[in-house]
Amino acid sequence: MKQNISLQDISDGKLYTSNDLVRADAGDCEGCHACCCGTGGAIVLDPLDVYRLTKGLSKPFTELMASHFEAGLVDGIVLPNLRNDGEEQRCTFLNEEGRCSVHAIRPGICRLFPLARYYENNTFHYILQTNQCTKKNLAKVKVKNWIDTPNLPAYERFVIEWHELLKALQAHLAENPADAQAVSMFVLRTFYMQPYDTEADFYEQFEERLEMTKESFGVE
Repeated sequence: MKQNISLQDISDGKLYTSNDLVRADAGDCEGCHACCCGTGGAIVLDPLDVYRLTKGLSKPFTELMASHFEAGLVDGIVLPNLRNDGEEQRCTFLNEEGRCSVHAIRPGICRLFPLARYYENNTFHYILQTNQCTKKNLAKVKVKNWIDTPNLPAYERFVIEWHELLKALQAHLAENPADAQAVSMFVLRTFYMQPYDTEADFYEQFEERLEMTKESFGVE
């Protein structure tokens, strides 16, 4: 999601790599789940998120759309995000104790918090968002340990490629606004609705779908 915000306004002003130490560890949250409420469509799901959740829960995307996901418009393209329900607007994956029931397979944005990504020049750095976590005096942790994602180099490459694809499709829509519905439906069908082989490598499957999408819309 595009945001024209100064780094100094939302972070400590530093750019981090996966090998850097950062004050992000809330010590198992100690029962707090404030960051899992009232997200208002901010937890946008990428294809790997859906792959993990559909595999881990043994449920197809369509079933999760009916129970835990909802569609939202992100810079002109319809993408799934986590749904909030109830007076507290809780994430539907929170259990009665206020703990994440899918913590091992939680989405990438959830893994990052209170970190975020800052994109520039076809790559990205991690940033520490200030005043986001309600707990004070967060402990230092290495970024890659905090993110807790296997094969981090492949994951970071995927993050960049997905971000660049969405940027390219958004640029395409700026010149061809009549294609808005076609682009959204193609992305949803290709990267979310079409099941992945959960016994095969996700990244190889993603690359195939990525190249097919680029060819279909003539984007780089």
